[in-house]
Amino acid sequence: MKDFHDQTYDQTHDESRWQAVETRDNRADGQFVFAVKTTGICCRPSCSARHPLRKNVLFFESVEEAVKAGFRPCKRCQPDKLAPEQQRIDRITQACRILETSSERIVLAELAQRVAMSPFHFHRLFKQVTGLTPQAFQKAVRAKRLREQLTQGEPVTRAVYEAGYQSGSNYYQQADAVLGMTAKQYRQGGERAWVHFVVGTCRLGEFLVAQSERGICAILLGSNANTLIAELETLFPHALLTAGDEQFSRRVAQIVSCIEHPGQQLALPLDIQGTAFQQQVWQALCEIPVGQTASYRDIAERIGKPQAVRAVAGACAANKLAVIIPCHRVVRHDGALSGYRWGVERKRQLLEIEAEQQGE
Repeated sequence: MKDFHDQTYDQTHDESRWQAVETRDNRADGQFVFAVKTTGICCRPSCSARHPLRKNVLFFESVEEAVKAGFRPCKRCQPDKLAPEQQRIDRITQACRILETSSERIVLAELAQRVAMSPFHFHRLFKQVTGLTPQAFQKAVRAKRLREQLTQGEPVTRAVYEAGYQSGSNYYQQADAVLGMTAKQYRQGGERAWVHFVVGTCRLGEFLVAQSERGICAILLGSNANTLIAELETLFPHALLTAGDEQFSRRVAQIVSCIEHPGQQLALPLDIQGTAFQQQVWQALCEIPVGQTASYRDIAERIGKPQAVRAVAGACAANKLAVIIPCHRVVRHDGALSGYRWGVERKRQLLEIEAEQQGE
């Protein structure tokens, strides 16, 4: 069945609409309503009431149109109000805004109370919608603020406090996980931070793998080793870039295996740096099964931000860990391949490799 969010309904789609009604598909809620001529009532597609006969059903683009035609909203499914799923997503969106604007740490019980939910259900729904726990989301927000403050040249102490860390010691306990280097090094563009790298050739062409003190921080693909090294220098403008030793080269062999066989689990630590939104998108990408694809719109809906399609595309483009974070599995809503940081043809090749492996 077609994705209801990817089509505009008119009379030619009445049969697919009826299929949504028969299956009570809540994905169709908000896309149209159906009205029953014998009862004078209009409902959302997922209404749990007994199904009417097909011959007695009319479809309308909105509940307002149905009301103008003389139908009244169903009291059970309440199509004139926000869908229950959207109401829950809106509460999580509200919670995210609270966390993003608060300079103080907010405990789970207080945050759940502010959006009128029980802590248990709030915690479960928050992780389901954002891909992060409320605590992890708060940490990501603080990390984003800290990066912004340091990038703007703020003194380290002031940046730490304005980012929301309760004390200097509180920050320094988490410094490595937040920035992958000291705040002073980050403020200076990664100055004196060590990044080891190896360049080689694999099935997809040239590759570059880089590692910071925290873990693998970049996996880049291309056709020219010098171009890849220049890209790494752009990503870490003041870091001390050095060729990896023999031990690091052995680790790189694991990564090459994952590149050539997408879907393999990489048993190496990763240094993933990104905004809270980017991390949500990347987490959603990692949940796409091998051999399958999702649209940018699908990803936006999975993270509870259906209007952020372009922002999702931007997060995919910002990914520095090729294949390991599988942004190659994201396509346009019509299934066509779109932009890929390392080339559309390479994206096509990766999807073909995955399809071959699934067929084995």
